[in-house]
Amino acid sequence: MSSVMEAKELWKVYETGSNKVQALRGVNLSINKGEMVAIMGPSGCGKTTLLNCVSSLDEFTAGEVLVDGRKMSEMSDKERTRMRAERLGFVFQSFNLLPVLSAVENVELPLLMNDVAPREARVRALSALESVGLRDWAGHLPSELSGGEQQRVTIARAFVHEPALILADEPTGNLDTSTSATVIDLLIDLNRTRGITFLLVTHEEEIARECTRLVSIRDGLIVSDEQLVESTDSEE
Repeated sequence: MSSVMEAKELWKVYETGSNKVQALRGVNLSINKGEMVAIMGPSGCGKTTLLNCVSSLDEFTAGEVLVDGRKMSEMSDKERTRMRAERLGFVFQSFNLLPVLSAVENVELPLLMNDVAPREARVRALSALESVGLRDWAGHLPSELSGGEQQRVTIARAFVHEPALILADEPTGNLDTSTSATVIDLLIDLNRTRGITFLLVTHEEEIARECTRLVSIRDGLIVSDEQLVESTDSEE
């Protein structure tokens, strides 16, 4: 299987005055194409820090991160920004939709930022919204959508530019139980039918065990790495 992202001996140390907090302590993790990997652990264990470091949203203290085999430490700030825009998709607990833009305008934004022609961007954005069951809501503002609908728009925005990897940080954290199940089912379907690769942070074991692989973190260290089902790539 081909590796989409690798973390090698990854350290993240926060310094607050004379105190040093080791949020990540030599983490080694490889995400292969087609996998849906859940990162699970208690609050403060380093889950979100890991996501932020491998996506270059935060700088790591030591070690290395490779995206598509390319070392992040050797990229300029501009190259890292371009890598995030082209190769990564993001789904956060807070939906992060632009309130003045309609659903379709929010979804097409990554395409326009990657210099896709406006006409093509609109067609692809509408297709992505159809994939998440919101084609008829394309012209609605986020304030006119429910929480679950807003998260589905966020998911459409995350995969519309066909990234190598989608990073999801507690994607159901602000949703009720029923809506949460719908959103997770959608992510699973995107992984199984489209082969989209996910790295998903959650504190809910029921959600984590729906993924193809479960990685548990404690105190900045990976303590277990369990294969649950075969990934889409390995089935091909």
